[in-house]
Amino acid sequence: MKRIIQTMPNQGVNADAEAPVLIVGGGLVGLCAAAFLAQRGIRSIAVERLKATSPLPRAAFVHMRTMELFRSLGIENAVRRRSAEDFVPEGAIIAMDTLSGRKLADIMPNLNEGVEALSPCRRLYVNQPSLEPVLRERALSAGATLIQGAEVTAVQQDANGVAVVTKDVESGTQRKFHGAYLIAADGGHSKVLELRGIPHQGRGAFSNSLTIYFTADLSPWIGKNAWSIIYINNPQLSGFFRMNRTAQAGFLGVNTVGDSKLDPRAASNASADVSESRLLELVRAAVGVPDLKVTIDGFSRWRATATVAQRFQDQRIFIVGDAAHLMPPNGGFGGNTGIHDAHNLAWKLGLVIDGHAGTQLLESYALERRPIAEFTVAQAFSRYVARTAPWLQSSQPDPIVNDLHIELGYLYNSPHGTHLDPRTTCGLPGSRAPHLWLTRSGQRLSTIDLTGNFLLLAGVDGEMWTRAAAEVADRLEGLPLDAYCVGKDLGDPEGNFCEAYGISTKGATLVRPDGFVAWRDSGEAADCATALRGALAHSLGS
Repeated sequence: MKRIIQTMPNQGVNADAEAPVLIVGGGLVGLCAAAFLAQRGIRSIAVERLKATSPLPRAAFVHMRTMELFRSLGIENAVRRRSAEDFVPEGAIIAMDTLSGRKLADIMPNLNEGVEALSPCRRLYVNQPSLEPVLRERALSAGATLIQGAEVTAVQQDANGVAVVTKDVESGTQRKFHGAYLIAADGGHSKVLELRGIPHQGRGAFSNSLTIYFTADLSPWIGKNAWSIIYINNPQLSGFFRMNRTAQAGFLGVNTVGDSKLDPRAASNASADVSESRLLELVRAAVGVPDLKVTIDGFSRWRATATVAQRFQDQRIFIVGDAAHLMPPNGGFGGNTGIHDAHNLAWKLGLVIDGHAGTQLLESYALERRPIAEFTVAQAFSRYVARTAPWLQSSQPDPIVNDLHIELGYLYNSPHGTHLDPRTTCGLPGSRAPHLWLTRSGQRLSTIDLTGNFLLLAGVDGEMWTRAAAEVADRLEGLPLDAYCVGKDLGDPEGNFCEAYGISTKGATLVRPDGFVAWRDSGEAADCATALRGALAHSLGS
């Protein structure tokens, strides 16, 4: 049983500390990285500059793939409960001129329309102050350490490892941490990237935006409508509302003020005036009620940006989340993409640290995740232009693809590019292994629930593959490899497995620990063990 390590204060502690992996950043993505590593038995130390999570109700749009990863951590139900406390489920995304006025568009009629066949999980919204404690508890209970209130002042590395020097934000006490590897999850103003001289590339910033946190009774206009995001476009401002389930509190994100159709350059700086009177004026203009009773709870300035870090790996340092890619909030892709970065990296670090793979496996992190980041950043920018800033059409945004391509359809190392419709990938190597309901011992489970180790799934006539898997596992000295013959070891009530995975009843498919298809065989291999060993060696970077 792993020892439970509680959150540690930095103040007054001078001794060095060591763990296989250091994480700079203890927010959403950093906590996920710690949890994914702990899930694989890998200790980590996460260092976070803030003493506590911000209480402001920043909403996170959690996509299906991210919920699948939370499901693997055993926290799916806890996240759902937190979501239900904060927001009305299954909401729509719409556009209006004002909240009390005219609807302009139905952007997404229902968050989960048409997703049932694709995943055992569903999209939801949850406030980050509600989500992060769930992630923190999961990571700490599994053996991670979190140091709060410590800012990074130096990062050093050599052929043997990485060292991070921190300073307590209150006392100034310095401390040094050592690890074999470092994950930079310290956000859009990453100190690690600054110290390592790694720039971002892309479109740069194209707005001076403002988020206004407020309390006001908007129920007369929202009523019982399940609206998750309400875009506002009128001559006074363009932005979006996100309200809690009672429509009594939430925030207004303001991208531009003034009539941008007349002069977008003059209307671009929404954060120039943050006086209380101006914040009240903006909320009332977005609602369309000049005398609305409003209490301002806080505000934050931010800049809509579309950039990607020049490098995702710097020797033993790996870059994830907003440190790796910055994108507009439209579509909610930023946090989800960062969590997927951390998941992609964690299983690779786990296998290397445990001695099952060489360090060359780690080179695949940047090769796989950077193209996906570029694709996702471009899609977020396209949505920003379409929903908020039509004057940016001259910058030639990419055509918008269906959200499903971004959430579940992104591809690794595929001749088909960076994405496909996940409803049509059918187990294509490089794609996420399709969700399919199977049974085991009379209980229903998803193919998603089988992932975590390397996974071999064979058709009903493919018992030679499961025998080969047992032989190969013995030779590979404990490499985690699970193998099932679907139709015998696992029930296939609808008989859809072979079609869903693009194999014959004598075929087999190999799924990586992160749930992506590594290889498949139609059932024609002359030597199943040799074919499987080759597929595993390729997946391990050998």
